Amino acid sequence: MKRDYYEILGITKAASHEEIKKAYRKVAMQYHPDRNPGDKVAEEKFKEAAEAYEVLGDADKKTQYDRFGHNAFSGGRGGFGGGHGMNMDDIFSQFGDIFGDEGFGSFFGGGSRRGGPRRGSRGTNLRVKLKLNFEEIAKGAHKTIKVKKYVSCNTCQGSGAKDKNSVQTCSTCQGSGQVRRVQNTFLGQMQTVTTCPACNGEGTTVTAKCNACKGEGRTYGEETISIDIPAGVQEGMQLSINGKGNAGERGGQPGDLIVLIEEEAHPQLQRDGLNVAFELYISFPDAVFGIQVEVPTIDGRAKIKIPAGTQSGKIFRLKGKGFPHVNSYEKGDQLIHVNIWTPQHVSTEEKEMLEKMHASENFEPKPEKNEKSFFDKVREMFT
Repeated sequence: MKRDYYEILGITKAASHEEIKKAYRKVAMQYHPDRNPGDKVAEEKFKEAAEAYEVLGDADKKTQYDRFGHNAFSGGRGGFGGGHGMNMDDIFSQFGDIFGDEGFGSFFGGGSRRGGPRRGSRGTNLRVKLKLNFEEIAKGAHKTIKVKKYVSCNTCQGSGAKDKNSVQTCSTCQGSGQVRRVQNTFLGQMQTVTTCPACNGEGTTVTAKCNACKGEGRTYGEETISIDIPAGVQEGMQLSINGKGNAGERGGQPGDLIVLIEEEAHPQLQRDGLNVAFELYISFPDAVFGIQVEVPTIDGRAKIKIPAGTQSGKIFRLKGKGFPHVNSYEKGDQLIHVNIWTPQHVSTEEKEMLEKMHASENFEPKPEKNEKSFFDKVREMFT
């Protein structure tokens, strides 16, 4: 089970953006791979902190997390949210500026360096709305949608250059993406490392731009995206699909696609949390003699028996006919609320029959002591 993001960073929900950033930096520095070489536990905690900051550091994602918890980003490595799918390059590319000038070198035993050149700027997130009917919500769904967005330029493969000869090593930083300065102070020499202003940290410069994308490395186009929706999502829940937002400039990391779930109204059923409610109307004779009726459910129709003498307001429960909880085995019920239909207009003959019944002692209201009150029924309905 995933740990609470606020617990991971050691903060409360009231923490400001700066406090969240500061807390992430503290935890990330503690478990930084350069400080804990070969320590797999520290490596996982480092990634865990990055995942927490990826959500809490984004105002929209934080709002969804505060509302739905981890269910807001269901699916994990399968595509929905979560920094555990990020590798170390992704983490340093996305959050590297938070570590400041600590001077860490290589990490993960590889040749990459935190202070090395980075690819172009990260793409922005995209937000789309996806409407689902009750059956799709109950069973989960596979959707294919077309999204208009910035995509990597096919002509230059995202480099922004006219050809491979149009890309040169930056003469200012010599390809490192950083500029180092040494200053003499009364405490001795101090070294500072900043992003190269000439190439913006990319380590290369483009001498001739791609004609198709004008040097951006991306063009406006369309992409077909497949989305697996987990069963049990709710109205207003957001699912984050990593890397399916706008392409970054000159090969930069793409943004995310934020999918906002909308529920399509059902013509007969109402949703309340995991439960489904249905208003059943029957005639007075049916209530007296009893009847077998068909009622709609999420996945078809079901027959239920209304026993003789059923009172108006009676609630019948179909176990397990509601919605599932996201990523758990819990499932709601279908609640059938019985209403006895009272005619507003009657014929002369019907009126005479009703007057005869009205005089009968058997038709005087005599509620039993064990008959539940309206408030008891409402309380039972939503528990």
